[in-house]
This record gives sequence, structure tokens and C-alpha cells, in this order.
Amino acid sequence: MAPSDLLRPALLAAARSPRMERTVTKIPVTRNLVDRFVAGETEDQAIAATTDILDSGRYISIDHLGEDTTDLGQASGTVSHYLTLLSSLAQLAPATDNGNGPRNIEISLKLSALGQFLPRDGHDVALENAHKICTAAEEAGVWVTVDAEDHTTTDSTLSIVGELREDFPTLGTVLQAYLKRTEADCRDLSGPGSRIRLCKGAYKEPASVAYQGKPAVDDAYLRCLRILMNGQGYPMVASHDPAMVDAALAQAKATGRTTDEFEIQMLHGIRDTEQLRLVTQQQHVRVYLPYGEQWYGYFMRRLAERPANLAFFLRSLTSKN
Repeated sequence: MAPSDLLRPALLAAARSPRMERTVTKIPVTRNLVDRFVAGETEDQAIAATTDILDSGRYISIDHLGEDTTDLGQASGTVSHYLTLLSSLAQLAPATDNGNGPRNIEISLKLSALGQFLPRDGHDVALENAHKICTAAEEAGVWVTVDAEDHTTTDSTLSIVGELREDFPTLGTVLQAYLKRTEADCRDLSGPGSRIRLCKGAYKEPASVAYQGKPAVDDAYLRCLRILMNGQGYPMVASHDPAMVDAALAQAKATGRTTDEFEIQMLHGIRDTEQLRLVTQQQHVRVYLPYGEQWYGYFMRRLAERPANLAFFLRSLTSKN
């Protein structure tokens, strides 16, 4: 077993540790690596990065970082932040939208940041808050996709997504291929008008609910991808793995999909050259762009995903320079 396979569970556990957060965020060299993955802490920084990405011919999905709130005021503050962000994004969105083809700007929401875990009425609070954001996004000509979190949230999240889609049929959601339930979820959610972002998964999950190890997760991803490509929705293929991207392009060709009927998604700061190469081949590529002060959990999950990122970070910690 590779050292990175042994470290990944520890990093994912650390992503939810307040003690580790206090330690890591005080290390000066952390900031340099964080800047690679996170667009900054302010809306102005996010808008500047968004403009650069759109000018390159890529699409964007913007995530204001934050999760796991159990404070009603904090959840309301997240809503207010998204509403302000959408006012700015409206200036960048196309002036007209005929309803055909993908929108170049999207925002990503974590329902746990909108009050999903509040001890009382969390479901209703998150639903109401998400509805406000979706309404503003529709007016701004911006898509919305609801992010996935750990497996304990999946039923609640998909329930809220189902209710929201009654008013916002273009609403997207994320499914994580490493969960054993996801093939069935792909079948259920691949109907007309659906938008599914398929990723491998980035949380520490038990073997009872999730496939363990890269080969098993890769196989699950390919099975889910096949279901979505043969469905009637709009698959959003979130992967940096060249084998998965190639499989997506082959599946799209085999099922007769045009380039307007699916897209490739990659994270900000990862494989930028490949992102731009795909754009030159007329593929739609969307960049997932996170920003905000609550970057720690996101940062730790990125370290866990890519051994090269972790190696760079560890070298920085041990360097005398």
C-alpha cells in the first residue's frame, strides 16, 4: 500500500478536527499552497478569478466556502453573501438566455452551510434559504448545483433537491461514485432536465457504505458514468483522472451526445493546461472555484486527494527556508 493511501484517512479525519485546523492555519507556508486551490477570501478576488476563467473560454462554478453550521445567524449570513455575489455575477452572465445549452456561470451550494444541521427545523430552514438563492440565481441567469457532503447527509440533501426542482428544474446536484448507493441514485436522477455532477468522493466513509481503494472507486465511477451518459439529463463529469475523462468523451460519442449535452469539470488550480487543451477541442470545461475564509476543510480534502499536493506541503513544513 502506498504511503499516500495510509495518510488519506488521517487527512480526511483532520479535515473535521478543530484542533488540527488551529494548528495548520497558523503554519506560514500553508498560505502558499492554499492560494493554489482557493481563489481568495473575498468576493472581489472571486470575481477577478471568475473573469479570467471566463475569458479563457472555460465555464465556472463558484463555491463560497463554509459547511456544518448549527447557527441560524451564520446560515442567514451565507444566504446574504450569495445574494450579493449573484448581483455581481449577473453583470458577467450572458445578456440573453434562450434556455438551450449550458450556462457559463454556476454557483455551488452546501446545504449544511444553509442550516441543514440546525437542531430544529434544519430541513425547512435549508430549503427556504436555498430557495431564496435559487430565485436570485434564476434572475441573474446563473445555474445552481447543490454539493454533496458525507454520506449521512445524502438522503436529506436529495430530498431538498427534489423539492427545489419543482420550482427550479435546471437545479443540479452532486453524486459521489464511491458510495455504494450511487448507481441507483444515478438511475433515479438521470431523467429529462436533470444535471448531475459525478465525482469520485472526498470524505472519509466506512466500507459499509463506500467502496475502498482506487480500483474499486474507478470501476464504480465508470458504471455511474455509463448510466448518466445513457440517460436523458446533462452529465457533468468531475474528474482530473485522464482515464475517466477519456472514458467520458468516448461514452458521449457512443451515445450520440453533442458538446452542449455534457461537460467536463475540474478544480481551480489543478491541470490548467489540460483544461485549456480540452477547450481548444470544443469541449465544455467548467472550473470549480472556491473562495472564502473557511477554507480549511476544503484544503485538507485536496491534500488527501492528490499525493503530489501532500508531498509539496510536507516538504514545506520540513524546509529550513
